Amino acid sequence: MLRTALLAAGRSRACRAAVERAPVTRELVARYVAGSTLEEALGAVEALAADREVTLDHLGEDVTDAARARATVDVYTRLLAELARTGLAARAEVSVKLSAVGRLLPRDGEKIALDNARRICAAAAEAGTAVTLDMEDHTAVDATLGILAALRADFPSTGAVLQAYLRRTEADCRDLSGAGSRVRLCKGAYDEPESVAYRDRREVDRSYVRCLRILMRGTGYPMVATHDPRLVAIAGRLAEDAGRGPADYEHQMLYGVRDREQRRLAAEGRRMRVYVPYGDEWYGYFMRRLAERPANVAFFARSLLSRG
Repeated sequence: MLRTALLAAGRSRACRAAVERAPVTRELVARYVAGSTLEEALGAVEALAADREVTLDHLGEDVTDAARARATVDVYTRLLAELARTGLAARAEVSVKLSAVGRLLPRDGEKIALDNARRICAAAAEAGTAVTLDMEDHTAVDATLGILAALRADFPSTGAVLQAYLRRTEADCRDLSGAGSRVRLCKGAYDEPESVAYRDRREVDRSYVRCLRILMRGTGYPMVATHDPRLVAIAGRLAEDAGRGPADYEHQMLYGVRDREQRRLAAEGRRMRVYVPYGDEWYGYFMRRLAERPANVAFFARSLLSRG
C-alpha cells in the first residue's frame, strides 16, 4: 500500500511541489542523486572509478516537447565528450530513458526517439563507450525493445534493461540472451497491475532467479542489478555453474545504496557498476527510491510534519 501511494505521488504535481519545498529534501536527494550539473556528475564518476565502473543517467522522463527531447540529446553528447576528454569513458557508460528523448511525443514519437537515441549512441561510440536503454513501465516494453533492435544494427553494444517482476520477462530474456547482447536484469520499480506483473515479493525473487539463469546460460553479457544479498550470492553460483569468470558478467547497484557491499564485491575482483543519476529532474526517480526504502519514508515524513 505504501509503495503504491508513493509511486502515485511520484506522478502528482501537488506532491512534487511539497516535496521540493521540504527542508530535508536536499539531504535525502543528495544521497541518491550525484548533483544537478555535469561537473558534479563527473566528480562522482572520478570518485567511484578507482574501484568501480559507472553508468550515468541524466534524469528526465515523460517528455512531450520536441525541443526538450533535443536538449536532452545535447546534454548526453556533451556528457560523452567530457567522459572522453577526461579519460573516464573507459570506466563509464550512459543510460537513457526513451521517454526523455521523444518516445511520448504525439506525432512520430518512436521514430524521433530512435533518431535521438542513435545520436547518443554515435557519440558514445566516438567516446569509446556504450549506451544502455533504461526500461520504463510495462506499456513501454515493446517500443523500447523495437528501438533496441534497430540501434543494435549499427551499435551492437547497446544494452537493454529487463524487469523480473513482469510476467513476460523470461521470454524476453531468452530472446536477448544471444552473443553480443548486454542485459541489465532488475526487479522493477513501477506500480504494475497483477495482469502483467508479479506483485508478491517472493514471486518476484523467484522470477529474478529464473531470468538470471537464462541469461547466465546464454552467450550474452548479464548485468545483475540487485542489492538483495541473497540474489547477489545466487548470481555468483549461477555464473560459476555456467562457466563464467569475473569478466563475463557484472553486478550493478544504485548510487547511495549499499556502498560497503559495492566495495566488497569490487575488492573480490568482481565487476561492479554503479548507476549514477544526476540533473534537476530528480523527483520521479527520488520517489521510486523512497518506495523501495521504508526507513527513508519515515525520516522524510517526520521532516515534512515539522516543517516551519
